[in-house]
Amino acid sequence: MGSQSPHSVAVQTSTSAGVITVICTAMVMWLAGVSEHAWMSPVSGLMVAVFSYVMIYRQLGLYLQERLRIIYKTIRRVKGSGSQLNVDLGEDIIEQVNRDVMIWAESQIEEITALRETDTFRKEFIGNLAHELKTPVFNIQGFILTLLEGGMEDAEVSRKFLLKAAKNVDRMSGLLEDLDVITKMEAGNLDIEMVPFDLLEIIRETLDNMENKAKKSDISLAFKGNFAEGKLMVLGDSDKIVQVLTNLLVNSINYGEKGGESQVRCYDADDAVLVEVADTGIGIDASHLGRVFERFYRVDKSRSRHAGGSGLGLAIVKHIIEAHGQTANVRSTVGQGSTFSFTLQKA
Repeated sequence: MGSQSPHSVAVQTSTSAGVITVICTAMVMWLAGVSEHAWMSPVSGLMVAVFSYVMIYRQLGLYLQERLRIIYKTIRRVKGSGSQLNVDLGEDIIEQVNRDVMIWAESQIEEITALRETDTFRKEFIGNLAHELKTPVFNIQGFILTLLEGGMEDAEVSRKFLLKAAKNVDRMSGLLEDLDVITKMEAGNLDIEMVPFDLLEIIRETLDNMENKAKKSDISLAFKGNFAEGKLMVLGDSDKIVQVLTNLLVNSINYGEKGGESQVRCYDADDAVLVEVADTGIGIDASHLGRVFERFYRVDKSRSRHAGGSGLGLAIVKHIIEAHGQTANVRSTVGQGSTFSFTLQKA
C-alpha cells in the first residue's frame, strides 16, 4: 500500500470476495497544532487532539458500518433466491467511500479554521479598541493631574491643557461614533436612501470642508476628471457618500507627504460614474492591500495614530459602498501613492 501518515485511519474487513481497505487521511496532526497558539494551553490542545481522534474514528466507523450492512443485505437476499452471486468490491467502491469520508473530514477542518479565524479577529479587535481608547484616556488623565498639581493657578496653562483634554475627548467621541456606525452596518441596519443627487456639488462641498486639514499638513486638494462643469446626477444616499469622500480624503491627507497633493477624480463608466481619491504619499505594500478595509487595520501605525484617526474610516467606506451595490477598491505603489475608487450608478 506504500507509506502511510501516522495519523491515517485504516479500516479493514474480510468478505468472501477479499479484503476492503479504506484509507482516510484525517489530518489530525493539523488539529493538534492548535495547542501551539497563544489562546490555548498545551493541556487544552491535547484535549482537542484526542477529541478529534475519537470523533474521526467514530464517524468513519459509523459510515463504513452502514455501507457494509447494505452490501451484506444485498448478498444475503440474492443468495436466498438460490442463484449464485459474485460480488466485486473493486477500486470504484473504495474510491467512493474514501471520497465521501474525505469530503466530511474537509468540512470539519473548514469549520474549525473558520472558528479559529473568528477568534483571532475578535482578539485583534479587542486589542486595537483597547489601545485606541487607552491613548486619549491617559492623555486626559495627564492633563487633569497637571492642572490639579498647580497648573490651574496659571490661566494660560489651564487653557492650554484644557484645550488638549477637549481634543482627546473629541477623539474618543469620534471613535465611539464610528464604532456605533460600523456596528449597525455589519448588523445590516444601515439605512440607505437611494435618490438622485448632484455628485459634483457633493465633491466640491467635501473638498471645501477638508481645506483646513489639508493646509495644516501642507497638502493641496484638487478635483479632476471629465465632468468639470454642470451637474452630474447619480443614484445614492448623498449624506453617506459625503462620509465616504471625507473618510477617503482624511486617509489621503494622513498618509500623504508634505508638499504633495490629494485629488478627487470623476470619470464616465458607461451607465455609472467612477470616483477616485488619489494621493502622492507613501503608498501601500502589496502585502497590505487585502486588509486595508478591515477595522483598525493600519499600514503605518505610528503615522495614523499621530494623526488621530479612529482606524475605522476605510471599513466604513467599504460598508457604505457595498450598501449601494458597488465595490470599493484600492491600488497602490510604494513610494508613489495610493488610489481608492468606487462607482455610483447614473440617475
